[in-house]
Amino acid sequence: MAQRQQMEQHPRPTLLSDFILGGQDGLVNVLGILLGLVAAGTESRIIIIAGLAALAAESLAMAAVAYTSTESRRKLYASEIAREQREMREVPELEREEVRVILRDWGYEGAEVEEMLQRIERKPKAWLDLMMAFELNLSPISPNAARESALIVGGSTLLGHLIPLLPFFFLAADPHLAAYIAVVLSGATLFIIGWFEAKLTIGNLLRSAVRMVIIGLGSGFAGFLIGLALNGGHL
Repeated sequence: MAQRQQMEQHPRPTLLSDFILGGQDGLVNVLGILLGLVAAGTESRIIIIAGLAALAAESLAMAAVAYTSTESRRKLYASEIAREQREMREVPELEREEVRVILRDWGYEGAEVEEMLQRIERKPKAWLDLMMAFELNLSPISPNAARESALIVGGSTLLGHLIPLLPFFFLAADPHLAAYIAVVLSGATLFIIGWFEAKLTIGNLLRSAVRMVIIGLGSGFAGFLIGLALNGGHL
C-alpha cells in the first residue's frame, strides 16, 4: 500500500503552471515598473509606493482571473458531460461510431473494434469518460480547483512582486544600487523557476533556466527603456 501511494505521487500540471504563471508574471511586471521609475529619476519613496500598489492590485487581479477561468472550465466540463449523456441516450449509434473512430486511431482494426466497443458499452461511465477525454479533449475539474488556483496564482504573484521590491526597502537612499540588486535577485529567481519547471517536466535543465531568465529580464528591461526615454536618456 505504501509503495502504491509512493508511485502515485505525481506533480499536478495545473499547480505547476499556476505557480509559474503567477510568479513569473508578478516578478516581471513589477521589475519593469521599478526599473522604469528608476530610469526616469523617480525618488525611492514613490518607487516603493508604486511597487506596493502594483503588488496589491495585480495579486488580487491575477487571483480573480485564475478563479473565474478555472470555474468557467469546470462549468464547461459539466455542461459537456450533460450533453454527452443526452447523446448517448438519444443517438447511441452516432456515439458508437465516434468510439469506433477513436479505437481505429489507437490501432484497433476489424473485429477488434467491435469487441472493444461492446466492452465499453457495458460500462456507461467508461464510455462517457472515453468521449470526454478523447473526443472533446476535456479533463475533470474538482469543485475546489478554482479556489486552489486563485490561492496559488495570487500567492505566487505576490511573492514574485516582493523579490525585486525588497532591495528598495533597504537601499532607499540609493535607488540605482537597489535596481541592480533587484535585477540580480530577479534573474536568480527566474533561473530557479526555469530549472524547477524542467526538473518536474521534461527538458534540458540549464536551457530551460536560461530561457526563463532571458524572457523575464528582457520583458522587465522594456520598462527600463521607457523610463530612460522619458528622462531624456539620462540615468
